[in-house]
Amino acid sequence: MSHQQEILAVAQQRALEKNLPYAGALTPQEAFEILQENPKALLVDVRTQAELDLVGRVPAALNVEWAFYPGMVANADFAKQLVAELNKRHVDKDSALIFLCRTGGRSSNAATVAASLGFTQAYNTLEGFEGEANSHKQRTLINGWRHAGLPWTN
Repeated sequence: MSHQQEILAVAQQRALEKNLPYAGALTPQEAFEILQENPKALLVDVRTQAELDLVGRVPAALNVEWAFYPGMVANADFAKQLVAELNKRHVDKDSALIFLCRTGGRSSNAATVAASLGFTQAYNTLEGFEGEANSHKQRTLINGWRHAGLPWTN
């Protein structure tokens, strides 16, 4: 079993344990390793444009907003926009799609939508880009993509 297969097996086991409707759940480090090892894997960041501009972004990620700032108004066209963007990139239904948001909630919803659209390898990134907040409501200090020291830019 390859390293990538081992990571995905753990992610799929998490999905079984948590009864998730998509393929699996990855830590930020695991997500990064899959992206490095699998040229067909794609990171889909579902944060708002404001979050990308103000907090930072992951290079080469596809961005499709789950909701819009201000007010976090749901993007009623999320599924349609996701499919259109994936079609532009010739992403097939069995490619690994790794969803990312601030803390893992919106990306879980997005992975659920992707799975319902027939994408068999939809994964959520646990902890998200910023991770959970500490007692002072500060993020990136406990866990998440940035805390793990993974690539990101302003």
